[in-house]
Amino acid sequence: MSNTPIMAKATAVWLCDNTTMTFKQIADFCGFHELEVQGIADGDVATGVKGFDPIANNQLTQEEIDKAEANPLHKLKLKFNQSAQGEEKRRGPRYTPLSKRQDRPASILWLVKFHPELSDGQISKLVGTTKPTIQAIRERTHWNINNIDPIDPVALGMCKQGELDAAVQKANAKKAKEGGVMSDDERRKLVSTEQSLGMPAEPKMPSAIAGLETFSLSDPRDGDDADEEKEDTRDVSDADSFFNLPDDADTDDDKD
Repeated sequence: MSNTPIMAKATAVWLCDNTTMTFKQIADFCGFHELEVQGIADGDVATGVKGFDPIANNQLTQEEIDKAEANPLHKLKLKFNQSAQGEEKRRGPRYTPLSKRQDRPASILWLVKFHPELSDGQISKLVGTTKPTIQAIRERTHWNINNIDPIDPVALGMCKQGELDAAVQKANAKKAKEGGVMSDDERRKLVSTEQSLGMPAEPKMPSAIAGLETFSLSDPRDGDDADEEKEDTRDVSDADSFFNLPDDADTDDDKD
């Protein structure tokens, strides 16, 4: 369970307005700096924030507040709430700020390219994306794939280096357990953040001519026409050989 109350700023507002505790006591309980609590009391901080009663919301007892008011050195203790046990372990997708959401495809492409051992679930947790998006980038069917450059998610601030290292170690351990040891070529593909940022961009095919890689000026029907001409030539030669009898045959007819 967290050591700070819910709606900490509103709770600090209520304590400043309804108790005689010191700024230090309120700051320690709510997780703020003492000067910030002083700003709340002066009306410079949290303007317009309505106070949140910690007693009515089962976070503090009146006896605990009385002890703190009587002794400036007393530290408030958050009331134990069994229903809140394990709340900080709630699992869910990672929140990505709006300013960084446009960088997610670049991060996904970097992870797919330089850490192929990572699963879609691990990539989803690292950069806060969905599995269909990862699959589209893996298969290069993403609508903007030609304009995406791989960039290290750590450099973009999408995740921490420790989180990335832990995910890679977990993926490698799972692969080794299943009997699939990483080859030397795969190990050479793993690069650091500095190396990946210094690598030249991959050449991309202009979208205007995408899909014309197999274009050819030759007519595929030319081969069929040549075969037909060969067959016609063979038929004519057979006919000539049938009608052109040898000279000996004419001589025998004259004799008869």
